[in-house]
Amino acid sequence: MNILVLNAGSSSFKSSFYRLDEPELASDPVVPLWTGAINWDSSGKAVLKAKTANDEVKEERSQANRVVDIHDLLNWLWSGKTQVIKDIGEIDIVGNRVVHGGDKYRQPTIIDSEVKAEIDRLSIYAPLHNPANLMGIEAIGSISANTPQMAVFDTTFYRDLPEVAYVYPLPYQWLERGIRKYGFHGISHQYCTRRAAELLGRDVQELRFISCHLGNGCSLAATKFGRCIETTMGFTPLDGLMMGTRCGSIDPGIILHLLREQEYTVVELDRILNFESGLLGISGVSNDVREIAKAIDLGNTRAKLALDMYVDRLAAQISSLLPRLGGVDAVIFTAGVGEHHAGIRAAVVDKLAFLGVEIDPNLNNLAILPDRDLATERSSVRLLAIHTQEEWEIARTCWEYLRRQRS
Repeated sequence: MNILVLNAGSSSFKSSFYRLDEPELASDPVVPLWTGAINWDSSGKAVLKAKTANDEVKEERSQANRVVDIHDLLNWLWSGKTQVIKDIGEIDIVGNRVVHGGDKYRQPTIIDSEVKAEIDRLSIYAPLHNPANLMGIEAIGSISANTPQMAVFDTTFYRDLPEVAYVYPLPYQWLERGIRKYGFHGISHQYCTRRAAELLGRDVQELRFISCHLGNGCSLAATKFGRCIETTMGFTPLDGLMMGTRCGSIDPGIILHLLREQEYTVVELDRILNFESGLLGISGVSNDVREIAKAIDLGNTRAKLALDMYVDRLAAQISSLLPRLGGVDAVIFTAGVGEHHAGIRAAVVDKLAFLGVEIDPNLNNLAILPDRDLATERSSVRLLAIHTQEEWEIARTCWEYLRRQRS
């Protein structure tokens, strides 16, 4: 089976091509034969890259055109230096990451005009992501209308959230308007919980996990016996943990106060809460933990406050999930910060010492790969650092669909 995966974001576009058969799927994860990426910056420039095991292509463009850039990148899959197939007709299915599926789509879904229209409608809830996801879908459709495409939704992972978790304490009628907790980063949490069970040599159906997706966006997911029962992101990706540029959970009265005093418009507040808050807003330095750490070394007290707040809130929200789970077998750290920042992992675990959890400093300071358990032998909870692989999780989902169709 030839599977192409598209993972489109607000400022980037990633793609991976997999050739899978059933024996290969047992090797988890499989390395893609081809990867492609585009990064667009705020100045209007673009950098396109494609790579195979033997070759690599990179092109910088001073004038970005996202539609053209995506088409050109995909063309490198079947032409030029990084060609691995003859044409798009060799692709059995294209899997697309879609951030928001709303109430309607609780499972991965084959894309048709109705599905595209709903993804577009849901852009009001995920304005930075759903339109970008649609751009990748449309790019494939314009090249080949006959190539089947599947939408794999981040929100699908949370389809089993209990009512007590997804209903807000607001007028109940608002629930009918779609105002509820949805949750995000679901594909990452799904991959990491499955991978964690493999590392522990146990069935995911008998384990309780708290997975910590810590990138520029951050979220926790509590998974009990294979079912996600709580998460920190809510109606939008703005809720929950303190993040790189997003505020996370705050008193909603602050927003009402600022609107009432006419200090800010809704548009201005949206920008501030999403792009000028979090680590960047407190430190005044950066949303990047590495830059904040450098500032701390130079004596920057605001940078230290930002990192202290980040760790404190992360540990507090991990702790808040414990009653829901009735205990925890493993805490998982993943994504850019979770995978690569040993100091933050150690600081969080130190605040969780009351659980009897203990991290091995030597293991913690090693590079992330391969995925590993960082806890000491006497730790009451396992501590896993896992390299999240969303593209591979999407490819697995597509493979399972094709296998059912052909059986």
